[in-house]
Amino acid sequence: MSRPQREHDSDRPLAGKTVVLGVTGSIAAYKAAEIIRRLTELGAEVHVTATRGGLEFVTAVTLRTLSGNPVVTDMFADPTEWEIKHVSLAQRADAVLVAPASANAIAKLAHGLADEFLYAVALAARGPLLVAPAMNTRMYEHPATQANLALLRSRGAHILEAEVGWLACREVGRGRLADPECVAAAVVEVLVKGDLKGVRVLVTAGPTREPLDPVRFISNRSSGKMGYALAEAAAGRGAQVTLVSGPTALPDPIGCQVLRVTTAAEMREAVLAQFPSCDVVIAVAAPADYAPAAPAKQKIRRTKKPLTIALQPTADIIAECGRTKRAGQLVVAFAAETQDLLAQAQKKLKAKRADLLVANDVSRPDVGLEADRNAGYLLFADGRQQELPELEKRAFAERILDAIVGLIAARPT
Repeated sequence: MSRPQREHDSDRPLAGKTVVLGVTGSIAAYKAAEIIRRLTELGAEVHVTATRGGLEFVTAVTLRTLSGNPVVTDMFADPTEWEIKHVSLAQRADAVLVAPASANAIAKLAHGLADEFLYAVALAARGPLLVAPAMNTRMYEHPATQANLALLRSRGAHILEAEVGWLACREVGRGRLADPECVAAAVVEVLVKGDLKGVRVLVTAGPTREPLDPVRFISNRSSGKMGYALAEAAAGRGAQVTLVSGPTALPDPIGCQVLRVTTAAEMREAVLAQFPSCDVVIAVAAPADYAPAAPAKQKIRRTKKPLTIALQPTADIIAECGRTKRAGQLVVAFAAETQDLLAQAQKKLKAKRADLLVANDVSRPDVGLEADRNAGYLLFADGRQQELPELEKRAFAERILDAIVGLIAARPT
């Protein structure tokens, strides 16, 4: 019997890594349970230390059960092993993650206070420090908190920005803990950064616009968010990224070369020019399947008569890449479907000759097109299949890249 896909090496990038998770006095402390679950799924050994305030919101029993390790809270408790506990744990830590980090915790971290075990570990550790703030909007925006965060950044700490949302104080504003999946993805990015170093990645994103006349065009609801998230995440993992983008309102992703196009024909030309020199192509874009056969040279005037416009099929860009790819080159396709998701995705996987296909149901208004979250399936050419839960698109992108890293590692040398 084959082992579950969840255990595939590409899904455990934190294997062999030790993460110390600090839980402080914020109502968001209950989300630490989900952070622990995700970090352990990714292969990390998690050791939890909680402040006195943190244990007012979540119990040590819960944290110990999920992590599989004792929860250390008191620097002066009798040790089970004769060692300077905060020093030994700091030495073992590949990273220290404080999530949630209250305003008080951020102030202590910034100014080097060590009146509780967590802060002593943070001072003694030499690995990266990640801080995920969670608090009331006014506390988060207070100049003192922002100055403390700036000070931590200046020392190299990774600040996982608080999100905007419904807060415990019954207000909507910035201060909500970053999504646990994004927190875990940030740990992966910090500790495993470089697993795509030297890999040349070509990403397509966004819609295309096919002109009907000088002022009108045919297009679709693609926002480009998924493709941009993939491009920036790949660059963050060391890849050399070229993004071919249709019209979007998004800023250029950090660390990427961006080529902007408008029509499907222009996208095909740009992709085929870049494809021979890339190692991986990730086709997230939604180019039009049809374009007007003869766009009007002047604006089409409104009349009371029906208007018929002849459409002709556009080139299948990713299928061309699949047909012409060289040995070792990877083609990753996307399938946006409104019905029979897996059946249609399997057909596209074969028709495009892709190595990996990401299938998502775009009939749902809360995920996929235009949304900030996604959900779906990974279908591999070798028959494997993996379901991806609903995630923020950046976290969803990291899962896709994990799979791509696994495929690269499995290629014949």
